[in-house]
Amino acid sequence: MTHSKRLYALEPGFAEVPLGLHMIAGLTGFTDAGSTLGQLADQIFANFTTKLVVRFKNDELLDYRSRRPVMFFERDHIEDYEPATLGIYLVHDEANQPFLYLHGYEPDLRWEEFSESILELVADLAVADFTWVHAIPFPIPHTREVGIAVSGNRKDIIDAVSEWKPQTQVPGNILHLLEYRLSKKRLPTIGFVMLVPHYLSESEYPDSALMALEQMASATGLVFPTDAIREDGLEFHRKLVKQIEKNEDLQKLVASLEQGYSKDLSGLTRSPIAKPKSKLPNAEEIAAELEDYLAIRRKNSADEGFTN
Repeated sequence: MTHSKRLYALEPGFAEVPLGLHMIAGLTGFTDAGSTLGQLADQIFANFTTKLVVRFKNDELLDYRSRRPVMFFERDHIEDYEPATLGIYLVHDEANQPFLYLHGYEPDLRWEEFSESILELVADLAVADFTWVHAIPFPIPHTREVGIAVSGNRKDIIDAVSEWKPQTQVPGNILHLLEYRLSKKRLPTIGFVMLVPHYLSESEYPDSALMALEQMASATGLVFPTDAIREDGLEFHRKLVKQIEKNEDLQKLVASLEQGYSKDLSGLTRSPIAKPKSKLPNAEEIAAELEDYLAIRRKNSADEGFTN
């Protein structure tokens, strides 16, 4: 193996990483609607054994003034600080299957060089495939399942799963760039973008994380725990229904979103996400309509379990 090591360091245990593993990825920094990536990370680190095997160098990739590290102040001095971590972890799932997890912040700098480093590591470790997850706000009502936009070179999955296939320009993120570079190398690569109801994008939305876990499991054969997050989702919806009952503006917004989608609810196939036919409110109108709802949610966060 040859490693430039300009952007990363190999941690103890790297040499013992088996070849041919799946690699999954979720990086924060662009957007994390519904706290989807945060919930995924919590599930992985809380339920699986993990070991950091590659650590990327913050001084090469991080803009400290935009993402300042946490300092722990103890009365009259700095006791400690918590630097950000971007790295690759060796993880074992519920069936004790090993896989690699690229986790941490999206690099602020050196995207091309970072991509080359990932390609180098993928080649050296003979990674079997690359699966990434992301989440964006989307004008979809919570009364429907979380939508999914899929990209990559695994056409069978795209044809079976993807519900929104835009032909447009989008703000790039590093995982899109990795998908592009890895696809050029003909590595099986798939990206799942969760489409989270825009009026819930600032909440921790369990349905989005559950859908992401299910899609990753289907694409890789890995086994992820979902019972706890399913229960969280049921509780979230129970409390959300109560909040909607108190907010006429939010009721109207949900009804407007519903009108723009197919009403084929036969259950035989999922209704495709299409461009809504009814006029959606603009950003200012959405903010006005949700002002009361967000105020209620923040006021009741301790009792109702909503978190930002």
